[in-house]
Amino acid sequence: MSEPTIVIEPVSPIIGCEVSGVDLSKPLSAFTIEALRDALLDYGVIFIRDQDISPAQQMTVAQAFGEPDEYPFVEGLPGYPCVTPVLKLAHETVNFGGLWHSDTTYQECPPMGTILHARTLPPVGGDTLFASMSAAYEALSDGLKEMLSGLKAVNSAHKSRVTDTRSYRVKDTGKDTQNSIMEALHPVVRTHPETGKKALYVNGAHTTRFEGMTVQESEGLLGFLFRHQVREEFTCRLRWTPGSIAFWDNRCTQHFPLNDYTGHERLLHRITLKGDVPR
Repeated sequence: MSEPTIVIEPVSPIIGCEVSGVDLSKPLSAFTIEALRDALLDYGVIFIRDQDISPAQQMTVAQAFGEPDEYPFVEGLPGYPCVTPVLKLAHETVNFGGLWHSDTTYQECPPMGTILHARTLPPVGGDTLFASMSAAYEALSDGLKEMLSGLKAVNSAHKSRVTDTRSYRVKDTGKDTQNSIMEALHPVVRTHPETGKKALYVNGAHTTRFEGMTVQESEGLLGFLFRHQVREEFTCRLRWTPGSIAFWDNRCTQHFPLNDYTGHERLLHRITLKGDVPR
């Protein structure tokens, strides 16, 4: 039996590609899994359109690339605890995760990747931006690279801006973790365990300060890094269509779901894959 013809088209010079010729509702061959993994490592995020799959099938896809994990703050779907509904109802004004971030970097082992499937979309709006942290690192001066080398930063689940973005879902389907201390220390510059590339590993949603420094002492340099790492030339934009899949490498990208569709419902199903300790 011949393998499918998989077509990969970059969506920007730096990050992101569209993949066609793949049907995720069917069992994936070793050839297809390898092709998708290579595309993920090459482009940071891959987009696959027109995928009519159930939560069970999304779980099967995720398991081909790693071990699914539960989100610590919100209950998953009934029978599928690792499938988190990323939902904004029509009357709500705040969207889930609505700021630039890498997923759950307050964990000792943050996710290696995330698979997001579009279920219900507004007629227009609700796009997601992605940014390459490898490109952001490479654009720094040699002097700043040297300064950041060896630095570590504290990442917390409880910065006020990010807790606000999950407030609606925590209220209706939240887990009993609100009083837990979720904090982790990670290198400011991370080396990708598969490609060996270096990437900035701080983000405005979770990073609070540098190790051994106060918040006030850290805010100047962190503020610069937060602005630098999402410069337009490091980004791409996904306009969601029904059935679209976005699969991103959480070790070297950030993302930002836009909140420009109040008055309309938006629902996506998210699965994160367990990662390793950042080095």
